[in-house]
Formats: sequence, C-alpha cells, structure tokens
Amino acid sequence: MDASTNTGHGQKTEACEIPFRGIHHLALTTDDMKMTTEFYVNVLGMPLVHAMKIPEGVGIKENRGNPPYECIRHYFFDMGNDSLWAFFEIPKGEKPKTDRDALGGMQHVAFAVTKDQFDAIQHRLTDQNLEFDGPVEILPGIFSIYFYDPNDIRLEACCKPSERGHQNVVESVTQTKAVAIR
Repeated sequence: MDASTNTGHGQKTEACEIPFRGIHHLALTTDDMKMTTEFYVNVLGMPLVHAMKIPEGVGIKENRGNPPYECIRHYFFDMGNDSLWAFFEIPKGEKPKTDRDALGGMQHVAFAVTKDQFDAIQHRLTDQNLEFDGPVEILPGIFSIYFYDPNDIRLEACCKPSERGHQNVVESVTQTKAVAIR
C-alpha cells in the first residue's frame, strides 16, 4: 500500500507506523452488571478476572477515563491473547441508549475466533435461545455470525475455517491500493 495518506484537505502526510501490540481493554457501559457478567462468562466463555468499585472522589474528576459517577462497579473479562473486555455499571435510567450508527459510536465489535470457538459460540447462543445471523461469508473464506449482548451491543464472531489455530487477521484483509479503488 501507499505509505502516504490523503488528509482530505489536498495535503498528503507520510504514514508513520507505530507498532501497537494489540488492545489492552475495551471499556463499555451497562446498567445491569449481573446480566452482563452472566452473558460474557456463561455464553461467550470470557472469565471475569477483575472486579472493582470506582473509589469515592474519583468519579467526579474530569478526564479520568471513567464515567462521572461515584462508587460504580467496573469489571474486566479476559478476551484472550492478553486483551480485556471491560464494563462500567451506570446507574439505571441515568443515560439513554445510544445510536450505534452515530458518529463516534461503536457500530460493532468483531472477535477473531478459531473454527472450534466459532462452533462453540453458535451452540451456546442456540442453547440460551439467543438469536444470531449467519454464518455469512464476509470475505472470501472468512465467515461471521452476528448477535447482540444483553446491553444491545452488536457483536461478531469471525473465523477463517481453513486456519485451525492462530489466524492471520491483518493478512486476510490486506489489499493493494489498485484493488481498493476498483
């Protein structure tokens, strides 16, 4: 791919690669931590690895990185590969649900899973009478299912069945500029 990026203002900038190791954690919100915990532990199989309450006085400080509420719960689930999935519990009725397609919103999260994990998630969703769409071939040889967690967060489990173990996620979607602009 071209190492420069068009800023949209007639200028080009040189891409400066910063090799991130991955995601440390994604922090989302819920108003029902019990229901959320049951879903992520029992349906998706993510172990709860840390549970805390935001200490008094911390929730009211600006730019702290947590919601502006005192003594709320903050739970972390292990997504695998040294990454965490976290939730803050917002007091019921304090905030409206958001539009996932709004600017700045999170449209969905796609988890890279093996074929065995892909099958296990489908079985667990079915066993819990939870609806899902798919499997759908989203790219050649890559299949996904789409479903919602109890907080109405859209989730995707994505797998390349031909790769039984570790998947080369970036390699599987990388394309040349010529292919991209077709």
